[in-house]
Amino acid sequence: MENVAGTILEVLKYTIPAVVVLISSHLIVKRFLIAQNQRKQLALFQDAQDVTLRLRLQAYERLVLFIERITPRQLIPRIYDSAMTVQELQYAMTVSIRAEYEHNLSQQIYVSKNVWETVKNVKEQEINMINQIGKTLNPEAPARELHALILNFTTKADDELPTDVALHIINEEVRTILSYGAM
Repeated sequence: MENVAGTILEVLKYTIPAVVVLISSHLIVKRFLIAQNQRKQLALFQDAQDVTLRLRLQAYERLVLFIERITPRQLIPRIYDSAMTVQELQYAMTVSIRAEYEHNLSQQIYVSKNVWETVKNVKEQEINMINQIGKTLNPEAPARELHALILNFTTKADDELPTDVALHIINEEVRTILSYGAM
């Protein structure tokens, strides 16, 4: 019996330290692997954030371009033809604004709700302004009359134009994103 107890003690002298080393090695390797996994996930997250930020900034750029393209100062020279009537110019301007808007519909997933609502409102306000001024003229009159009234209206407006307000809102949001990172 004494011999068996001695053998068990002898085996335990070697197995207990081996088990302790095995358990501690397992814990160290496990922590190392978890830390490595977390570092990789963080790197992937940061890469995704960089890509998302670039996409968002491109969306803001496209919306600024949209706003600029629908301002009467930019829109009329692209569309105006001296042979047009008021009705034709009015129609061509509204069609162009709607086409530009539809071309940029996908940008709404990258910008805030506030910016997108502003962009939608500006589109509607520009179309309404064109239609309201167009109603005051004979539809068969030369397009230069509509052209002159729209440019006169936009240059003499007491308030900020909707396009200017929209550009200000977009610029402020981009500044916020760039100074604090992606929201």
